[in-house]
Amino acid sequence: MQIPIAKPFIGEEEKQAVVQVLSSGQLTSGPKVAEFEKAFAAYHGAKHGVAMSNGTTALMAAMMAHDIGPGDEVIIPSFSFFATASCILSTGARPVFADIDPDTFNLSPEAAEAAITPKTKAIMPVHLYGLPANMAAFEAICQKHGLILLEDSAQAHGAAINKRHVGTWGTASFSFYPTKNMTTTEGGMVLTNDDETARKLRMIRAQGMNTQYYHEVVGYNFRMTDMAAAIGLIQLGRLPEWTCNRVGNGDFYNAKLESVITPTVPEGYTHVYHQYTVRVPDGVDRDAVAKHLNERGIGVRVYYPLPIHQQPVFQNMGYTDVHLPVTEKLTKQVFSLPVYPFLTEEEREYVVQEVNAAC
Repeated sequence: MQIPIAKPFIGEEEKQAVVQVLSSGQLTSGPKVAEFEKAFAAYHGAKHGVAMSNGTTALMAAMMAHDIGPGDEVIIPSFSFFATASCILSTGARPVFADIDPDTFNLSPEAAEAAITPKTKAIMPVHLYGLPANMAAFEAICQKHGLILLEDSAQAHGAAINKRHVGTWGTASFSFYPTKNMTTTEGGMVLTNDDETARKLRMIRAQGMNTQYYHEVVGYNFRMTDMAAAIGLIQLGRLPEWTCNRVGNGDFYNAKLESVITPTVPEGYTHVYHQYTVRVPDGVDRDAVAKHLNERGIGVRVYYPLPIHQQPVFQNMGYTDVHLPVTEKLTKQVFSLPVYPFLTEEEREYVVQEVNAAC
């Protein structure tokens, strides 16, 4: 049996939607993008959605819209995808890494507050694997210290705390990469409740223009195409069912897995399981377990084997004195199992059987 780590789905409706856009002659950003922005924002309960070309440009545009730049610091976790940090560097600002909660794997509010300096301008928690960070705590910290609250929501489409969706606490960036919970093939979105931030985001993604050929700010071509947005609209309609299936798969694993440490989901939190990530117990060789499971046909991946602050580029930039004990321990223990919405009962049972036997 072969079970991949992810299984992107593009159906006939998505294909027909793209054909309709091609037939319309509107090949760049147009009415479908505007429709998708409105629908995605409404799904999350946000006032504005501003579509971008991918998740990384969404993060970059969010930084730029808040005038983050040289001399500023932004506090983030190191246990994340590289773009969480590189978007900060792209503005000339400095990422400051804080440790994570050992149970949720998300940025620790206490560690983040301890990392605040006079140069700190923003805090950006990551909703890692689809589990929301402790946004009430981060909102309080940012209000207390006069900081900007950002959300890296790249993996958390539809995730929520007490039914309030991510993307509504701060300026939030999403990714629609093919392996995400929904896709536009490539694409991103920034959600905000602030009118001025939305206005700046729209200029930044269009070469700094509000009126054609009149450039008010430095901007870039971060636009989404109507073809991508057309796919996104169909996928957004599928998202509730797919999320339900992912949660069901996660619940099944939680009940059946015995040899690994399963995810912690705080009360009132909706984990959308972009990844189903477990920990091996102390003393167990994670890499050996992952290798064995891959050999047994189960698509296991490690997200992420090396924290950002230990990546060669950051070591060369002088981050050699950064020590994050929880992050550094967990990167040696975690691995992710297939949790995509199309898993069959037989496949789920096989995953459980093999994982329990491997550890």
